[in-house]
Amino acid sequence: MADVGELLMSVLSTIRVPKPGDRVHKDECALSFSSPESEGGLYVCMNSFLGLGSQYVDRHHARSGQRAYLHITRTRKAKEDDGNSGSGHPPKKKPTRLAIGIEGGFDVEQEQYEEDVKVVILPDRQEVTSEDLTTMPDVVRERVSLSMAGIMAADSVSHTLQVQQWDGEVRQESKHAADLKQLDNGVKIPPSGWRCEVCDLQENIWMNLTDGKVLCGRRYFDGSGGNNHALLHYQETGYPLAVKLGTITPDGAARYSHTVHVTERTMTELEIAVNQRVGEWEVIQESGTTLRPLFGPGLTGMKNLGNSCYLNSVMQVLFTIPDFQSKYVSNIDKIIDEAPSDPTQDFKTQVAKLGYGLLSGDYSKPAPDPGEENGAAEPRGDQIGIAPQMFKALVGRGHPEFSTNRQQDAQEFLLHFINMVERNCRSGSNPSEAFRFLVEERIVCQQSQKAKYTQRVDYIVQLPVPMDQATNTEELQEAERRREEGDSSAPTVRAQIPFTACMAALSEPEILTDFWSSAVQGKTTATKTTRFASFPDHLVIQIKKFTFGLDWVPKKLDVSIDVPDTLDLSGLRATGQQPGEELLPEVAPPPLMTPDVEVKGILGSHGNEEDDSLYSPLLSPVLDDSTVSQLCEMGFPLEACRKAVYYTGNTGIDAAMNWIMSHMDDPDFSAPLVLPGCSSGPGTTPTESLSEEHLATIVSMGFSRDQATKALRATSNVLDRAVDWIFSHLDDLESMDVSEGGRSAAESEGGRDPPPGPRVRDGPGKYELFAFISHMGTSTMCGHYVAHIKKDQQWVIFNDQKVCASEKPPKDLGYLYFYRRVAE
Repeated sequence: MADVGELLMSVLSTIRVPKPGDRVHKDECALSFSSPESEGGLYVCMNSFLGLGSQYVDRHHARSGQRAYLHITRTRKAKEDDGNSGSGHPPKKKPTRLAIGIEGGFDVEQEQYEEDVKVVILPDRQEVTSEDLTTMPDVVRERVSLSMAGIMAADSVSHTLQVQQWDGEVRQESKHAADLKQLDNGVKIPPSGWRCEVCDLQENIWMNLTDGKVLCGRRYFDGSGGNNHALLHYQETGYPLAVKLGTITPDGAARYSHTVHVTERTMTELEIAVNQRVGEWEVIQESGTTLRPLFGPGLTGMKNLGNSCYLNSVMQVLFTIPDFQSKYVSNIDKIIDEAPSDPTQDFKTQVAKLGYGLLSGDYSKPAPDPGEENGAAEPRGDQIGIAPQMFKALVGRGHPEFSTNRQQDAQEFLLHFINMVERNCRSGSNPSEAFRFLVEERIVCQQSQKAKYTQRVDYIVQLPVPMDQATNTEELQEAERRREEGDSSAPTVRAQIPFTACMAALSEPEILTDFWSSAVQGKTTATKTTRFASFPDHLVIQIKKFTFGLDWVPKKLDVSIDVPDTLDLSGLRATGQQPGEELLPEVAPPPLMTPDVEVKGILGSHGNEEDDSLYSPLLSPVLDDSTVSQLCEMGFPLEACRKAVYYTGNTGIDAAMNWIMSHMDDPDFSAPLVLPGCSSGPGTTPTESLSEEHLATIVSMGFSRDQATKALRATSNVLDRAVDWIFSHLDDLESMDVSEGGRSAAESEGGRDPPPGPRVRDGPGKYELFAFISHMGTSTMCGHYVAHIKKDQQWVIFNDQKVCASEKPPKDLGYLYFYRRVAE
């Protein structure tokens, strides 16, 4: 023992006691999905507190020089039956907070484990137990014991993240709700058109639940909101409860108690109710069929971390694509060798870890027996699987939605992840190129018959759903008639939409009624036709099922579409400018201005060479305040509403709302309105610093730094807009005297380099379906996602930890479809 004591003494200076703020990874390996329950256990570095599986601890020792590790192993105890172990049972204590592992949150029954903890000294893996420490010098015993105790007592990073993501609002029940007094005074509240009975205000309107008084709400610190008339009414009458009009649904409403001062949102109540019945999510489209569980490489399930099925489904599909496999999984040893000192924060390392976990088969093993005496009646398909906690925390960090445990839109996450891949693949292979393609938009002025061509990069084809093309219209109308008559037995009929009708809606010309034509110097009608300027190796099609009703309430279209197994898009190939076709002059439209705007002339004293605008307004535009106010009441950001009214020329709420629907995904959607020609906006002067990250991203797409700089300056330093701009100004960029690599045109071979453009792959437009992601639920804010993937000519369903052979893949009900090119 003296030798071990001397060893510990020699490494004592590297052994640390965790302090507040230290990240302790004691549940999961930073480089694999090994855990204390895995074979070999988990080794926690007693200096950096990184967790390492047994296969990586020697490599970490060799790279870092660290020698002391806390070895943690856990063995599951036999579970005692408390009579309430069914998967669908609610928690023993009703939750009052949308949270996990904290007071008022969901009860999380912890598995019971036998735990063994000891210190291991590398490279010879000499072990030191707590009993051994009692015989060692005080200085050794104290430091090592404190470090061991600190590591074991510290909250692991994964647990801390889980609590942060689920730490929702507290639900408090007003003491007045149970015995609320309601006056029988004959007051009837209309379903719309509410006004404050005192000041006629039409926004932030509340109804008192005792006497039915309709009054405005509190005045906010900035002067907005209301005029406090609802509060004054409470102070005069003592009637304590009010409901905000416009938030009432069959499930509840936004309520206010003047004594509790807590607003309760319907979504919190619904989420808690959903999560209390988490066992119900195991019922999926193929639940009526006995499915055969599958195990092995490429057949690994993923644990649901709390509404993370959208992430699970997307990543299962992405890692069936060769580009992602070769980038991250084939090179995993090199990636790990080059990983930074904290690999938990490295994008490439965590993506490679996830990819290897899915494809290796190491974690594709049946889950442990749950302890039922007679076993399950049929194979359930549950796996040990992998829990992508580090990956989810990393890709969601800083994002207002993906950093939470709320349900998300799988399409939005796919684009978010592709964007992260683009940013992290500035050199070397870029797997997102598999999806990247060019779109050509041809706009023809109907008055002059002159055309304008622009190109933009895209990754997803958004396919409209023409409900008027349903083939079972009579059945739909009959079911609707019976529902309106109160027939509770009326069947639910799903609209049958031909896929050909969806494609026709995508390819048919769009009528633009307020197009500003540079040929006629005014607004006129134009047609816009969209075509493929290139065909990607892998094509993603999104069925636009999520839309808004006439009342602007989000809803999901319940449709069945006969999506084909093979697809030929050759007929949608762009042809470019036609022989004899004249192009619209390159002149920008004048901005919307107030009547008293002083105009100094076309590119006059306020113009500059970076300004593409025709005029330079000095004053702000006049905006229709009522339209802006209506849009804000719908919950959209103020600046987005101002831009919607500005860019639609004060033509009314419908046009502004359409603009908002078309630009909600813009990165600058909520940014302040910057008028063309104004020097106050970011990125409008040549001297303003540009984002190096944005410059590098555009350069990685095949453009020169000068071209990227020009694009960013022309678009207020906004990356997505700069990419769109650069593809719509290819002719201008060709004339620039700097080509790729910084060489002048004269230095290039004959000055005849190919025109600038993105790194897009192109080929035949013929495809075959290999995967699709389906959504169950009423909106992207709730529900469940599963993926079906074709593996060796067999459809496989990936439903979180369940991986089974699919018997009846519901190809007509998908949300995202993934096709790969068929070689001719």
